[in-house]
Amino acid sequence: MLGRYRWTVNSSERRDGRGPLLAVALVALLTAGLTGTADHQRKASSPHAGEEADIVITVVYDNNPGEQGLVADWGFGCIVQGLPKTILFDTGARGDVLLKNMGKVGIKPGEIDVVVLSHIHWDHTGGLGDFLRQNNNVTVFMPAAFPERFKDHIRQAGADLVESEKAEQVCPGASTTPVLGDAIAEQGLLLETAEGIAVITGCAHPGIVSMARAAQETSGSLVYAVLGGFHMADASPAQISITIEVLKEMGVRRAGPCHCSGDRTRRMMKEAFGEDYMELGVGAQITFPKSEKGESGNQGSDAGACS
Repeated sequence: MLGRYRWTVNSSERRDGRGPLLAVALVALLTAGLTGTADHQRKASSPHAGEEADIVITVVYDNNPGEQGLVADWGFGCIVQGLPKTILFDTGARGDVLLKNMGKVGIKPGEIDVVVLSHIHWDHTGGLGDFLRQNNNVTVFMPAAFPERFKDHIRQAGADLVESEKAEQVCPGASTTPVLGDAIAEQGLLLETAEGIAVITGCAHPGIVSMARAAQETSGSLVYAVLGGFHMADASPAQISITIEVLKEMGVRRAGPCHCSGDRTRRMMKEAFGEDYMELGVGAQITFPKSEKGESGNQGSDAGACS
């Protein structure tokens, strides 16, 4: 089982999100025993995602503490409900933590239709193996630059795979951003809300501003909110101030930095965005009004997850 693998990550790697990349990600998949058995039971009190009035984002993996009873651990993962497909965006570092936190917030693995991976780092892909053992009836979106062995393990688990370079439609109302970055290929998740575009990032290694701009260019709409890992733990106050200024000039109204964003970034953005700041930690839930356009939109390419 995944829990038997001993992670070897030093403190500096935990601070900035770097660490063993391909080796750890592959071991996580190999040791998880990828023999998926789909669980399609849905919580009775929670209607099908396509029937919900709002888009609900629940953080199920984060190193920032949040709801009591949930495990905070280095990494990121969140679940998007309220669209025609329920989306798991990133899977954190450890499958046991991911599945435990999902259970605590009342979301079963079988409720997930789509998995979107932002980038190859272990703290965003490590939980995938254990998740696929519980539900392999999903489509996994990942940058095409991911290693072939990683992709092969996902196919062997029985999941479908979409390799992306440009923006790909995940389902009506949701798409990936184009894949950005040279050393680290990364994509974000773009959601159409009634207020504008909401962008979720795993680490934003290419820069949160660059990813927000890519989302704006892809959608043709203003970015209303950005949330997730911003990779700014080592940023100076001046760099953070400039980032805030540029985001606001772009029209961004709400910000929710977590994971690798850094405490200073969180404090400064909370002060700058005031009531529109989103306090994120494991278990946090953010709700956006659904866009009527998103229900029937045809953004991005026609990927198999929307069939």
